[in-house]
Amino acid sequence: MSEQRLRVKLVAASILAAAMVSWLGSLTCWSQTRASPASSPLSHVGSTACAQCHRAESELWRNSQHRHAMAHATDQSVLGDFNNAGYDYFGTRSRFFRRDGKFFVETDGPNGMPATFQIKYTFGIYPLQQYLIEFPDGRIQALSIAWDSRPKKQGGQRWFHLYPKEKIGHNDILYWTKLNQNWNYMCAECHSTDVHKNYDSATNRFATTWSEISVGCEACHGPGSGHIAWAQAQKDADSSNQDPTMGLVVHFDERRGISWRQDPKTGMPERSKPAAALRKEVETCGRCHARRSEFSEDWMPGQWLSDTHEVSLLDRTTFSADGQMRDNEETYNYAAFKQSKMFAKGVTCSDCHDPHSAKLRAPGNSVCLQCHTAVKYQTASHSHHDASPSVTCISCHMPVRSYMVVDRRHDHSFRIPRPDLSVTLGTPNACNDCHRGKSAQWAATAIKRWFGPHREGFQNYAAAFHAAWTDQPNAGKLLSAVASNSKTSAFVRASAFNALNAYVSQVDVQLARNGLSDPNPMVRVGILDMLEGVPANLIWSLVSPLLSDPVRGVRIKAVSILASMPTANQPATDRGRFERAVREFVAAQQLNADRPEARSALGNFYAQRGLPVKAEEEFKAALRLSPQYAVAAVNLADLYRAVGRDSDGLDVLRTALVASPRDAALHYALGLALVRLKKVDEALKELQRAAALAPDQSQYAYAYAVGLKSNGDAIDAIAVLKQNLIRHPADRNTLIALISFYRELGNKDAATDYARRLVNAFPSDKQAAKILNEVQRPAQP
Repeated sequence: MSEQRLRVKLVAASILAAAMVSWLGSLTCWSQTRASPASSPLSHVGSTACAQCHRAESELWRNSQHRHAMAHATDQSVLGDFNNAGYDYFGTRSRFFRRDGKFFVETDGPNGMPATFQIKYTFGIYPLQQYLIEFPDGRIQALSIAWDSRPKKQGGQRWFHLYPKEKIGHNDILYWTKLNQNWNYMCAECHSTDVHKNYDSATNRFATTWSEISVGCEACHGPGSGHIAWAQAQKDADSSNQDPTMGLVVHFDERRGISWRQDPKTGMPERSKPAAALRKEVETCGRCHARRSEFSEDWMPGQWLSDTHEVSLLDRTTFSADGQMRDNEETYNYAAFKQSKMFAKGVTCSDCHDPHSAKLRAPGNSVCLQCHTAVKYQTASHSHHDASPSVTCISCHMPVRSYMVVDRRHDHSFRIPRPDLSVTLGTPNACNDCHRGKSAQWAATAIKRWFGPHREGFQNYAAAFHAAWTDQPNAGKLLSAVASNSKTSAFVRASAFNALNAYVSQVDVQLARNGLSDPNPMVRVGILDMLEGVPANLIWSLVSPLLSDPVRGVRIKAVSILASMPTANQPATDRGRFERAVREFVAAQQLNADRPEARSALGNFYAQRGLPVKAEEEFKAALRLSPQYAVAAVNLADLYRAVGRDSDGLDVLRTALVASPRDAALHYALGLALVRLKKVDEALKELQRAAALAPDQSQYAYAYAVGLKSNGDAIDAIAVLKQNLIRHPADRNTLIALISFYRELGNKDAATDYARRLVNAFPSDKQAAKILNEVQRPAQP
């Protein structure tokens, strides 16, 4: 599940307007009591202070969704029906009512039993509004029953559940009182300004603070005390404060002096000068409009998002192979926009969105026609559709996906519809979003007839990710081609490097050597993802320079994949950089000590550093936070295995399965543990269960087949392997096992056939060629 699933749509970060001299008087009056000395650390001053000079921008912001991202629950902010309204959900009756001027809900509580809770805050405003409930330990939880704030004629003005098709009970990780509905971690950063989580791991309590309850000016522009001090100084004619930055944290000046013209050769709009590598606006907006997790609260606008956040890349859960957002998965627009040709050409968020109101700069097609001429694009010859107000630019180039049931969002990758890819790869396309009664082939034929056979568009990597996500033999080669193509989006290249982790070869290591100097930190992080799992001693010289990378996210990733190298074996010149990066890595996990993922990551790190006691503490802490977090249980059991405590590992895994009985990874780990303890029959049952629960994990079926063969059941083992090969046609272990099993049965033809398939799947693999030669070698007399 997306870590940002609860967030209400927030649109585009702000751009600070220049201070207006005629307003300095009122600013000066305020700043006499609030401004900090120039030498003091920057502090937040509040949107009210900004409004005294920037009145026009403030008025636009006042009615925006940013302004209403969060509020105290009052008669003015609450939109839902609290007049003793009821809502039924899988046998649970919830009641919304008022008492003594406050708002309450009677619903199932943490233990599944009915209880009454006060609504402390509203969350968002349109197209839905959620409600937050505060608990004595400082946790603030988001109720899963929300108010549909759309007009009644659009289906709104009703209570609805965010998971309407599945019963979410009190033991489910998605239940409203559980970790994944926790405001302090999941939501606060993007719905308020200057948030500090303040989690105390010793007491398991929060004392979260903010300087402004909603998304104010400084949420996008950074702390304003420096600007206030600069403005105050301007009243003094003899002032020596001639700071060209005006005390601002960042100047959002990417559109200043920029014009767009039509390229005389292509007719396409061209930017008057190229955009900088660091796109300050996009990175700033991405803080909330990206699927990401925070590892530092030191964020400043205009800097690489990767300095304080880990940004999610393309994956099979949230994206289609061509990079389109999937339904019902919170992906946000940062990832989509970074895949677009518009981003590549230098378009920025505020080219289309007013940064203060968050509304489009022009209605309908007009926002597109700012750059794309009507004479070329607003014509039937371009759209091949009859004139209709329902057929617009976004109909074809920004398909809609729905999140949180009613929140319709447009894909910002601005792609050319590719129904031909729907035919070959099963990806969605805008044509069939409308023409649901027609086939993808019908749409592909129409596109070919209108525009010719070669209409690929800017996003040409679907085949590579599809091959990787379906374990095709050519996956590594296709991913390498995407990763090495400098014309491809850096976001996509980073994703390709990440996916290469399962296929990494010596050629890819050389590709990494060239790419680790890429100006985009996401690419550098993606390369490090690819190298994760390669022994640290083999990549130390390649990776260690990144321990002092200018971007913190790169440093943290670098130290995590080099952690297994003992200090004594490290070059003396690298040890200082390594230890500094270690401190950053540990601090990043400790910031999120309220999350089992962070505790488990820290446990893994300590285990690699040869600190089993500290590792055990972290894994146990992760399981206390969430007994359903199977990763921690598997890691703890593996730690016990490494120190000869297999029976303790068995207990951990069995306890975890009580909380998560359908978790394939737990069944798999338990099966392997039972194999080591020579409990073969029990082990086979667990391995079979793992393979059945997760057929997409090829190693589960492979391990089950090996277990069957070891138990004397070669025929059933071969049947399992063949079935696994249908799902994973290039799985090396499965092919080698089939070769071995058939050779033992004396079936040389079958063994030879699978050996040839192995060579075809891995043509540069010398071991595969050797296996084929051995299989084909005539039997000795």
